[in-house]
Amino acid sequence: MTGGLFPPLAAAATPEPVDIPRDPAREAARDELSKPMYHQDDPSLFTRAFNWLMDRFQELVDRMTSVAPGGGFGIIVVLLVAVGLIIALRLRLGPLRTARGRREALFTAEGPRTAAEYRALADQAAARGAWDDAVQNRLRAVVRALEERAILDERPGRTADEAADEAGRQLPDLAAPLMSAALMFDDVRYGGHPGTEQMDLALRDLDTRSAAARPAREPVAAGPDRTPR
Repeated sequence: MTGGLFPPLAAAATPEPVDIPRDPAREAARDELSKPMYHQDDPSLFTRAFNWLMDRFQELVDRMTSVAPGGGFGIIVVLLVAVGLIIALRLRLGPLRTARGRREALFTAEGPRTAAEYRALADQAAARGAWDDAVQNRLRAVVRALEERAILDERPGRTADEAADEAGRQLPDLAAPLMSAALMFDDVRYGGHPGTEQMDLALRDLDTRSAAARPAREPVAAGPDRTPR
């Protein structure tokens, strides 16, 4: 009787989850950078342990503040200890830097160089194990080569992210590797992340692939926001 009047709850229509489209190049770049080879130089166990300790310390300060509003001698002592820990951390790990702060032009003000010259600089840096310089000059070689082939226009002041975005629209098959390369450049140049041999090898491969790539007849339109976050 009841079943005839009221249909089973399972039969009620369930809204389908909304699939919000995301920038495929940016997502592919993040997937690429999630590979273990890009994380060999991630923060050490000491750094992670210290960060955990500081989080617990902050919780302790918050609890003490709630118990003794307006402060007190105990809280002053705790804060002095915190200052000492912060100073020790700065001395141990150096200045704190972030990769998503300021960004400068991909090409420095040293004067124009050819793609071959940037490759030579990257090779020299790699030979002596200076992976930071190798990574940066390798990406400069890739972008300069695209400018020399007129795939990109020569535009002073362009950042690595802008170059990757513009080149990815001309070479859609390389959009994800180009964005990955720009993220690596940013991490090394601005984020204090050390360059690695694996990064240099990835950029060497990108240089080879981009040299053989041909631009699309109809460039891919830019999305609303393709800047990595």
